[in-house]
Amino acid sequence: MAKLLTGAPVTQAVADWIREKSALLAEQGIVPTVAIVRVGACAADLSYERSFTKKAESLGIQIKKQILPVETTEVELLKVLYRINEDRGIHGCLLFRPLPEHLNTRAVLCALRPEKDIDAMTGASMGSLITQDHMGYPPCTAEACLRILDFYGIPVKGKNVVMVGSGMAVGMPTAIMLINRGATVSVCHIFSDPERVKKLCREADIIISAAGKAGLIGAEHVAPGQVIVDVGINQGADGKLCGDVAFDQAEPVVEAITPVPRGVGAVTSTILAAHAVEAALTAAGL
Repeated sequence: MAKLLTGAPVTQAVADWIREKSALLAEQGIVPTVAIVRVGACAADLSYERSFTKKAESLGIQIKKQILPVETTEVELLKVLYRINEDRGIHGCLLFRPLPEHLNTRAVLCALRPEKDIDAMTGASMGSLITQDHMGYPPCTAEACLRILDFYGIPVKGKNVVMVGSGMAVGMPTAIMLINRGATVSVCHIFSDPERVKKLCREADIIISAAGKAGLIGAEHVAPGQVIVDVGINQGADGKLCGDVAFDQAEPVVEAITPVPRGVGAVTSTILAAHAVEAALTAAGL
């Protein structure tokens, strides 16, 4: 039976750090503050906005909302971001995407200063993963994967890691962060030969899957002694939430595995809150 790498204790550790640093900021009269910018009223955005606001406020983080109508022009949205850039009382910005089709997402994202980009939206933030110059912050889910490994004492230096999925939100940044830590990383994607993927996975020390396909990683992919981090959030044939990994097939074989739900997803939003506190600390020179 594999060890379950649940997200709750990781989340608690991050939350404890947030409260400790927030107390330090409070001594300077500073409240970590996040601007939420939303254009329109997409149901998914509204749901995440509610959940993140609740979590942030429970951790002592202030939320300032900038809610704009769906017909907002690019110039109007850019003005909002410029104001956020110049507002010293706002330490981070969360801009909901995708934006309406009439807006140039790339141009909009380029307007946000990297130091306030707590959700890794800008090219500067993503580029800094390669240059390691610490502009902006890494994608929250990618960082959550590494936080889980760290919390449970699973080293990555010198390990063979297979990253299944090459998306810019999780797969690619996670692979870069692992390389920066000294891991040997193979990245598999939709064009990878399925048999080659199976072989790479079986030979890996750690498998991280963020492909978004239920049951993609099965018994033929895994081997004893492995650690699996399942980032996938899918709906199974039974209608229940599940990951990319066929849990019932992998769990009896591998050494450790994150469950879905209660795994990586439980950590991600707390990482976003931690980035806001880090931004406030940096701005205060602490």
